Amino acid sequence: MATILLEGRGAIASLTVNDIESSTRFYTEGLGFTVKQRDEEDGKVRFVMLAAGSVELGLAQDDFAKGRNRSKGVGLRLWIATRQPLEPLAAQLRAAGFPLESDIAALPWGPKAFAVSDPDGFKFTISRDE
Repeated sequence: MATILLEGRGAIASLTVNDIESSTRFYTEGLGFTVKQRDEEDGKVRFVMLAAGSVELGLAQDDFAKGRNRSKGVGLRLWIATRQPLEPLAAQLRAAGFPLESDIAALPWGPKAFAVSDPDGFKFTISRDE
């Protein structure tokens, strides 16, 4: 039987976070995402859909059913490519109180990038497409 190839048209990551308000602040005030959708249950925010250009990211409030101290972000790095200058984004993150993991530098294969982790340890590399 021949393998049917998936014809994907995009991908959206959904991250389970410890404190959805703190994480939303990181992504909006730090990385410049906008809130596309916010869902509440019993007066508490349970899910937020964020957008930055054509990139979408979901944040789900952890219900801690699997424990309060479970590791998040281990073995995962999300890459976001942009055509805009990186310096203002890096400065915005720092001004919002979020340190960079690595400063802007050229990657071995060419483009410049910087790395940052969100409050739960999910790792991101923001690179500039030339």
